[in-house]
Amino acid sequence: MYIKKILIGAVLAVSAMSMLAEATARPMGGGRSIGRQSQNVSRMPPATAPQQAPRQAAPAPAPAAPPAAVPPKPASPWKGILGGALLGLGIGALFSHFGLGGAIGSLFGTLIMLALVGGVVFLIVRLVRGRAQPAPAAFGGNGGGNNVYQMQPSRTPDIGSRLQPEPVQQAAAPVAHTPWGVPADFDAPSFLRVAKSNFIRLQAAWDKGDSADIREFTTPEVFAELKMQISERGAQKDYTDVVTIDAELLGIETSEQDYLASVKFTGTIKPAPDALAEPFNEVWNLSKPVSGASGWMLAGIQQLA
Repeated sequence: MYIKKILIGAVLAVSAMSMLAEATARPMGGGRSIGRQSQNVSRMPPATAPQQAPRQAAPAPAPAAPPAAVPPKPASPWKGILGGALLGLGIGALFSHFGLGGAIGSLFGTLIMLALVGGVVFLIVRLVRGRAQPAPAAFGGNGGGNNVYQMQPSRTPDIGSRLQPEPVQQAAAPVAHTPWGVPADFDAPSFLRVAKSNFIRLQAAWDKGDSADIREFTTPEVFAELKMQISERGAQKDYTDVVTIDAELLGIETSEQDYLASVKFTGTIKPAPDALAEPFNEVWNLSKPVSGASGWMLAGIQQLA
């Protein structure tokens, strides 16, 4: 019973995968290289994703400066004056206690008071002179004259200011492709505009299986390959909605019979109405005879490595 359940699950998984494969549309040509191939395109180096510039390491934070030492608070000169006054009062009281009052006590009290008054006067004169004295010039200034208050302190160079900063490594810009063999008077913008329009039109013809429209824009070799793929899929139609498209002329090769222009198409395609857009990247080789008035035809689809 257990083996039977496993077999049933495997059959259902295979059926679901086959239905998904049928629902997912293939771009024109089935995503394969068909028709005429360009040797110059084959020799092109594979496209590499641009590298991001290395992130520069953040500089280490500077060590925190030690807290400035708090200068000791100067002692108040009034403490000495008050102490002297108290001392005088104490001595006077002592003399009175031992019976040495009268003239002697009055003499000592008078002397002590005169000394205290003299100390107060000396302290006041000192404070007034200290405030009237001008501030000293800052270190490093030019001396003398009226420029004493305009002097600026000499600036200490920052640590490491003479070191040259390390160059920041930038991401290498992708090298622009140089087309090969394109004549100077060739109107590349108009050519690429028509090429993108034909790309979208051929994708629509591929979805509908319109062999007549495909024959109009392809060489006999490419038409035979595309018609065979349409026949293999039967009556089922494909869905390839071109969401975005861009074209780049890689170059033009010239031979005795014809020209071969290689156009690189990039963009996104939706393989189903409710599916997400998927990127595509392939080269279409378009040929045109050297002689004659016929236009450019799709001669081959070349997948990039």
